[in-house]
Amino acid sequence: MTDTAGGGETLDRLITAEQDERRRIALFLHDGPVQNLSGIALMLDAVLGAIESGNLDDAARVLQGAMERQRATIRELRDLSFALEPVVLRDQGFGAALEALAAQVGETHSIRIDLDVDQADHLGESAQIAVYTIIRELLDQAVRRGPPTHIRVAMAEAPGGGVTTVVSDDAEPERRRGSFETIEERVKQLHGIVAIEASSEGGTHIVVTLPPYASRR
Repeated sequence: MTDTAGGGETLDRLITAEQDERRRIALFLHDGPVQNLSGIALMLDAVLGAIESGNLDDAARVLQGAMERQRATIRELRDLSFALEPVVLRDQGFGAALEALAAQVGETHSIRIDLDVDQADHLGESAQIAVYTIIRELLDQAVRRGPPTHIRVAMAEAPGGGVTTVVSDDAEPERRRGSFETIEERVKQLHGIVAIEASSEGGTHIVVTLPPYASRR
C-alpha cells in the first residue's frame, strides 16, 4: 500500500512539473513571439499607408524596424525549438548537442561552461535524451539562481559500469529542496540516483548516477 501511494505521489509531481512546463511555454509564446508578430503586422500596415501617401522615407524606416523585429522573433522561436528537441542531438549526437547548448547559454549569460562528456558515447539513445534534458534543466536552474560565472559538466564511468554526470556551478546555492523535485523524478525514471551538495566555497554540485542497465537503453 505504501509503495502504491509513493508511486502515486511521484506521478502527481511529474504531471505537475510537465503542466508547469507547458504553461511556461504557452506564456512565453503569448508574451513573446505572438505579441511580436502582432506588432509586425501593425508596422506593415503603417508601411502600406506611408507608401500610399507617398511618404517613402517613413515607409522605409518602419519597414526596417519590422524586419529587425521579425529577425528577433525568429531567433526566439529557434531557441525554443532547440530547447524542446534539438535537431543536432538527433543528427550529430550528444556531444555536439551539448556543445551547442553550452555555447548558447554561455554567450547569452556571459558564463564560462566547461564540458567533459566523452563518456556519453557509452549511453543508449534514450538515456542520452534524458541526460541532455537533465543537464539543460540544471543549467537553467543555475542561471536563475545566480547567474553563475562558471559551470562545469563532467561525465565519468560509475562504479559497476554505470555513468555519473556531475554539474557544478558557482551560483548562489539553492536552499529550496523542492526546486530539484523535477530533476529527481526524471532520474528516478532512469532508475538512477541524484545527490545535491552545497559547496563550501559557494555554489552547488549535482551528481546524477545511472546504473549500467539504464544508461545503455
